[in-house]
Formats: sequence, C-alpha cells, structure tokens
Amino acid sequence: MKKCSILLLGVMFSLAGCSGEANNNVVKVYNWGDYIDESTNRMFEEETGIKVIYEVFPTNEEMYAKVSNGNATYDVLIPSDYMIEKMINEELLTKIDMTKIQNYQEIDDDFKNLPYDINNEYSVPYTWGTMGIVYNTSMIDEEIDEWADMWNPKYENQIFMYDSERDAIMVALKKLGYSMNTKDPSQLEQAKQELIAQKPLVLAYVGDEGKGKMENGEAAMMLAWAGDAELMIGNNPDLKYVIPKEGTNYFVDAMVIPKNSENYDNALKYIDFMCRPDIAALNMEYIGYSTPSSAARELLPDEMKNSEVAYPDLDLINKEMFTDPSSMLETYSRIWTEVKAASK
Repeated sequence: MKKCSILLLGVMFSLAGCSGEANNNVVKVYNWGDYIDESTNRMFEEETGIKVIYEVFPTNEEMYAKVSNGNATYDVLIPSDYMIEKMINEELLTKIDMTKIQNYQEIDDDFKNLPYDINNEYSVPYTWGTMGIVYNTSMIDEEIDEWADMWNPKYENQIFMYDSERDAIMVALKKLGYSMNTKDPSQLEQAKQELIAQKPLVLAYVGDEGKGKMENGEAAMMLAWAGDAELMIGNNPDLKYVIPKEGTNYFVDAMVIPKNSENYDNALKYIDFMCRPDIAALNMEYIGYSTPSSAARELLPDEMKNSEVAYPDLDLINKEMFTDPSSMLETYSRIWTEVKAASK
C-alpha cells in the first residue's frame, strides 16, 4: 500500500503514447509512487521492445476516481486488496488470462484465493505488508506497543500521521477496539472524535516525505507501512517498528487490468515479467516491501529476507484485511475532511 513520492516523476517515461495514436507497442502502468525499482521498467522495454508509459498515484481513492470516470486509460493498475474488490464489484476490471502468466506459479499459495479475489481471476499479487508505528528510540525511552501511544500528550508536536483517510480512521477504530471495516455510524463518529482529539499532538499529516523526516529525527513517531519502515530503519538504526497489540491492517497490493485497457496482451507480458523471481527481488530490495514469492525472497540480501519487519509471523499478529468500502467512501471522506478542518 502503500507510498507516494515525487521521486518517480523523474523516471516516468514519455507520455507521447497517451495521444490518440495507435498504442499497440506500449503498456500504460499506474502505480503507487516510489513503488518500483525504475530499472525494471527499462529492463522490460529492452527485453520486449514494449514501451512503458508510467504514472503514479498517492492513494487508492485518487486512483479509483481517475480510472472510474473513464477519462484515463491504463493497462496495468496496482491497487490494494479492498479497492480491487470494489473495482471487481463495479465491473471495472477484466479477467486475467493466467495461462499467459507463466510466473504466476512463483506466487506462494498464502497469497492466492484471498477474499478480495477468491478465484484468482482478476489480480496477481505484487507486494504485501502490515501497518504499524515507527518510533525513534533516541527520543522515546519507553516501550511503544499500542495505538494509544499515538495519543500520548508527552509527544505533542512529535507525531506524524499519514494523510490518508482510511488508514487514519483504521488506527482510531483499532484504538477503540472496533473492526476497521465497521459501518456502524456510532463507532465511526467515535473514531472521528479520537482523531480530532489527537490533532493537537500531530506535527504534520504527511505523505511519502514523512520517511525522510523521520530518518532525520524530525518527529518521535510516525504511522507507517512495514516496507517504508524497513527502509527508514536501514537509514537510521535508532528507529524501531512495532505492530500495535490491538491489531492492524494486513494488506496485499496486486496487479490488475482495467476493463478499458487498450493493450491487454502487453499488460499480460508486463505482469508476468514483474512476477519473475529476479525482477521481483530487485523490486523488493529497492522498495523495502514484502514479496509474495518465496523464490524472490531467497534472492534478497540476508538482512532483508530475514527481517521481522518485512516478514513477521502472520500467525502471531492480530490482523485484519480491508474490505470493499462501497457506500462508505463518502462517510470516510466526510470524516477526514472534518478532522483536517478541526482546530488544534
């Protein structure tokens, strides 16, 4: 999931193919920012002769808004589990011919037949991970192990929260002991009030820039995806990642093909390429997230493939996966707007 960054704008390929001309030798990819090793796209172009037109999005919701209105066409999207489920339900995706994805066999069984695509018809896993708290042990001398720690007045103006409505609401709901998929108006209102109460403690609501800020010691703690935490810890050993005991979001981001794709066969080739163990390992080493392929994991440096941050024992985690928000999108948006508008 996670993961926007302006860094990738520098590796976006020419958008000349986005004109009305025939695009039978391109593949248009829409992915999270800072969520790929840029060399893999170049390697794909060199091996196949297919040009990659690459764009990035900051949140699932922004990606959905752009794709669902029909004003933009892509061949490969990389959304998260709950958004894939929503797009399947709304018939925005086309089935993937798995016979053309030879490297699908490299995906571990633990990441197949998941609730958002129970029959493995519409998606191919790209990464997985958890969400938790990254904190600076040189600034915090106590154990951080629950979401309530992000409400501790001791850390006023020392907390970074992601500027992401669903993730922020998830944290508040988990703090309260509720399901992160609740549709109960009372529980959601309580979550909103929790986030408003937290606001005076929040130094900033951040995007991908928060990683560098945490590495530089600009805050004591930050809401973070495990993959980002892995990279931050690598750059600052004072940082530590913890999955709060109340439970958290366990996510899978996967490659899908939108129904209005203009280059279906090229999309299949791209997805297959990204599943190849050497390519997947190259990607994961760069982005820090967890690969759904054991073969790719074995190709990673020892400190990465044995990392408890990237590869925790899922049986020991109180975990939950987001489900299709459907009618709740407006509610989430309203809650987040009201939180952001509240005075400190």
